[in-house]
Amino acid sequence: MKLLFAEDEPTMAEAVVDILTYHNYLVDAVSDGEDALSYALSETYDGIILDIMMPKLSGLEVLQRLRAAGCRTPILLLTAKTEVEDRIQGLDAGADDYLPKPFAMGELLARIRAMLRRREEFSPDILRCKDLSLNTASYELSGPTGSVVLPRLEYQLMELLIRNQGIYLSSADLLVKIWGYDTDAELGVVWVYISYLWKRLTAVGSSCAIRAKRNVGYTLEAKA
Repeated sequence: MKLLFAEDEPTMAEAVVDILTYHNYLVDAVSDGEDALSYALSETYDGIILDIMMPKLSGLEVLQRLRAAGCRTPILLLTAKTEVEDRIQGLDAGADDYLPKPFAMGELLARIRAMLRRREEFSPDILRCKDLSLNTASYELSGPTGSVVLPRLEYQLMELLIRNQGIYLSSADLLVKIWGYDTDAELGVVWVYISYLWKRLTAVGSSCAIRAKRNVGYTLEAKA
């Protein structure tokens, strides 16, 4: 599952990204409303978490613009404000849920799970690329000749590739999205995990392949 998280307080942002990543979510983190709006309109997310009090554009402004643009992605609002009027304003603007600060990380995770469950009719558990399927609930990768349950990092990498079929993602992009902005891992680790996935695709007999383009990146595509 891929989430967009918008929060301008660095310590809070780092803590939330760490806990979400630990629980197997792919997270794009931004620190102001303009970036939140740009990312939400240009990428595909399963859920969006917006702090209301952000620079450039508030979370409410981002929410209103996204809904006006036809974005139906579930949105959870975070804010230090607890007045009933603020909750009403956010929900009336199209938010799916509202969580006041300070909050327990366990409650945040529960709210996200509930929000994503409500989206299931729009987001199937099975992602596909021709004869290849990836179960987002069980981490099972399946093809014509078999299936395998992927370890967490392999799953996250495969999910990112299958959601972006035909789009080349650079090693730097993959490193940040999978291992995080503050990782000590080197770019070479991306190639190592790509090689693991090459073997997985062969093992399940899929006609899909991960293509590598020098100085560009990697993409998943179905063979002709």
